[in-house]
Amino acid sequence: MEHAIYTKNLGRVYKVRGGKKEEPKELTALRDINLEVPRGELIGLLGPNGAGKTTLIKILTTLLAPSHGEAFVAGYNVAQQPDMVRPRINMVSGGETSGYGLLTVRENLWMFAQFYGIPSDVADKRIKDLLAIVGLADRLNTKSSDLSTGLRQKMNIVRGFLTDPDVLFLDEPTLGLDVSAGRDVRQFVGSWVADNPDKTLLLTTHYMVEADELCDRVAIIDHGRVLACDKPSKLKQALQKDAIFRMEVSPLNGKGTSIFDGLGGVKQVTHSAHDGHSSLEFILAEEDALGSVMNRMAEQDIHIQNLQKREPTLEDVFVSLTGKSITEAEGHDH
Repeated sequence: MEHAIYTKNLGRVYKVRGGKKEEPKELTALRDINLEVPRGELIGLLGPNGAGKTTLIKILTTLLAPSHGEAFVAGYNVAQQPDMVRPRINMVSGGETSGYGLLTVRENLWMFAQFYGIPSDVADKRIKDLLAIVGLADRLNTKSSDLSTGLRQKMNIVRGFLTDPDVLFLDEPTLGLDVSAGRDVRQFVGSWVADNPDKTLLLTTHYMVEADELCDRVAIIDHGRVLACDKPSKLKQALQKDAIFRMEVSPLNGKGTSIFDGLGGVKQVTHSAHDGHSSLEFILAEEDALGSVMNRMAEQDIHIQNLQKREPTLEDVFVSLTGKSITEAEGHDH
């Protein structure tokens, strides 16, 4: 099989127990996921927290059994041949505190390399080379408990690449990192993929810029379903014919976006409140629809402070597919 990752009608249902007398409820985390990822691709799973991204990664990395459907990684069935899958993959999760605090950076990474049977001399060279790339060369002998969150996450990233996996899974790798550390991690990931054209990387994120900057293709996932999967440019191109406007307006004061319901040409509206003003994002079928939007605002005594037209982003693609922004989706689910 030439696919690095292949899933067919993959699903996962959790049983959630209520009280003693209640029947367990079923929670569908993944619903009929069909993915084909060729070798050498960097694919992104973009969606809010609770969308099913981590559940999918857990199945693909043999940590969780699927409820139905099939999944293959590196040509092997994850449920039936986990021992063939595991030596060929690695995984890094953002925000995790992995490693043993008493051990130094080198000791932690060396120990992990031993789990994979990497000869000591090869492991030592890889550790030094990778730490130099992420700017941690001077921390080789620092106890990992003395590292900041950002530096510890960089050590985790090195751990993922250390085994030279065929397929690498990065689950929210820059979660909780500051802007500079996040940029360093993205740069490292991008250069590794460029230098290793036969390796495959699956990245989950809810950061639009990360998906746009790094990924060959992006699968947009929400409520356990893949809603679209294509190159970021293609996904945005589908919205190119729409007109997208951002407005800063006087506070809506409890009036929701429903005041724009029924207006011709208005495809989507999202709203976020700020101190002293509200932001509105409109996806309009054509620019002419802006006139009726402005009339409706005048009727509702809403004053426009700033108006700009802009190019589509992956956030707009998500909004057009789900009817809400990614932050609204996270707020709704939690």
